Amino acid sequence: MPQTKRHKVFISYYHDDDQEWRNRFIRMMDDRIVDKSVDIGDIADAGSPTPDTLRQIREDHLSEATVTVVLIGPCTWQRKYVDWEIGATLRDTEMNHRCGLLGILLPTHPDFNRQSIKIRLLPPRLADNLVGDDQFAYIYKWPGKGHSERANNVQDWIHKAFQRRKRQPDPDNGRHPFGRNWNHPCDAGWQD
Repeated sequence: MPQTKRHKVFISYYHDDDQEWRNRFIRMMDDRIVDKSVDIGDIADAGSPTPDTLRQIREDHLSEATVTVVLIGPCTWQRKYVDWEIGATLRDTEMNHRCGLLGILLPTHPDFNRQSIKIRLLPPRLADNLVGDDQFAYIYKWPGKGHSERANNVQDWIHKAFQRRKRQPDPDNGRHPFGRNWNHPCDAGWQD
């Protein structure tokens, strides 16, 4: 198999619950990706999606990325920054080109060992792009054992998302940005 290009990857995740999984992801992918994600404290909490906060996410963190990977734990669906990051990922402007998008269901997610995934337990903006015959985004489960094989699989997922980023029709980015974090029990999910 030919060597796949190293993509610049932005990792979106719930910092409080899933930091260890983000760290594992970085270790697993080691020199296979260029990490463009936000570290804790990089973005001041403005409380609401102000134009400055959204601009900072786009210009300071996503502008060089080509793919966004959303690590999906039990509460990821209700986090405002995850919503804002996915929204910025889907925008395609002269200054900020659209990124490919994929989600990885973490073993901590309630649907990890199930055949089907409840759409209401996914970030809504990501879920909007999982539909149709030519869907923009895909969800995968955290890969099993075997470091090299796991990393190869994830690298393949990332490359496929990279290839989808410019396809038509445009992805669905029509939701209003979250104004705040949702404070429902994590397994309650969002409502359509």
